[in-house]
Amino acid sequence: MAAELISFARGAPSLDIVDVAGLSAAATRAFATDPAGITGYGSALGYLPLREWIAGRHGVSVERVLVSNGSLQADALLFAELVAPGAEVVVERPTYDRTLGNLVAAGARVHQLTLQPDGIDLDELRKLLVAGVHPALAHVIPNYQNPAGVTLSLAKRQRLLELAAEFRFPVFEDDPYAEIRFRGEPLPSMLSLADGRDQGDGRATVVHASSFTKTICPGIRVGYLIGSPELIAAIADRATRTYISPGMVAQAIVHQFCAAGDLDRSIERVRAALARRVRRLAEALRTHLPDARFTEPAGGYFLWLELPPDAPASAVTAAAAARQVAVVNGGDFLLGGGEQALRLAFSAVTEDRIEAGVRRLAEAVAEVRRRP
Repeated sequence: MAAELISFARGAPSLDIVDVAGLSAAATRAFATDPAGITGYGSALGYLPLREWIAGRHGVSVERVLVSNGSLQADALLFAELVAPGAEVVVERPTYDRTLGNLVAAGARVHQLTLQPDGIDLDELRKLLVAGVHPALAHVIPNYQNPAGVTLSLAKRQRLLELAAEFRFPVFEDDPYAEIRFRGEPLPSMLSLADGRDQGDGRATVVHASSFTKTICPGIRVGYLIGSPELIAAIADRATRTYISPGMVAQAIVHQFCAAGDLDRSIERVRAALARRVRRLAEALRTHLPDARFTEPAGGYFLWLELPPDAPASAVTAAAAARQVAVVNGGDFLLGGGEQALRLAFSAVTEDRIEAGVRRLAEAVAEVRRRP
């Protein structure tokens, strides 16, 4: 009998840590509480009670919040508003593959800057800015970054905001993993550090995005943007012309889930499960792949694995797939390079299957290293 697939490929929680009962109860309450509001067209800004809840969570006014069909759609709307063909954009190296692909497809001139253990290399950024590059935005994933798992330090958050103010560009804080913390103290968001300041003409110093995908479940497809009122109004106008309004039913369910306190309970459940999984993954990698290098992340969904020089990632990925193990090639997150790296998502693999998955991956690496 063929081995069952073990997938380290997708950053999604496994079903055992999704609060299905809580979501079901939230759906019942949503239909009972506001049937007219959630079964008709709504505002392109999103379901107002959820917008109000998000605004309260972040300490901002409600007119600064837009709720979308997942954070990737929020990203796309933001890019359509701010990133014209030929515009300069700064991102981390490596960075989320879908964001990278969407920026390239939009015609942006993308500059990938080195990602260090404490976040993006700001000396590289300053040199770029002094050389005359004027970014339409700087995209960063500050907490437990996808794919590298690193966190932007407090000092770098403050310095990045200083650079943004000096050279007048917005920081796009893409932050879906902040709540999934295994150890250490939480750091303030750049949204909160910016303290509502803008750069004039309604341009926000920080545009913040997040999602309920990682804290509730992917199928709910609810994300959001926080920006200046002027920027959010412009994006809402674009959203109206694109899809009239996002899914009110999903947003109302999320609102009921959050308002009942279920979100915080779900976050604790996901944190505890993923903390155990990443420890098990790190132990297995040290045992079965001692020549590979990685840093155990302090939160999030992902671990970045550097393979030995004689084990190219593309060959390892194929050999692993033949053994029913799915991983993602590091080159997908870069404009060039990444030939020796893999991204491992530990969120969807239950503890009892991690050891077997790593053992199969190690067999794949060994096979590739034996080849002429």
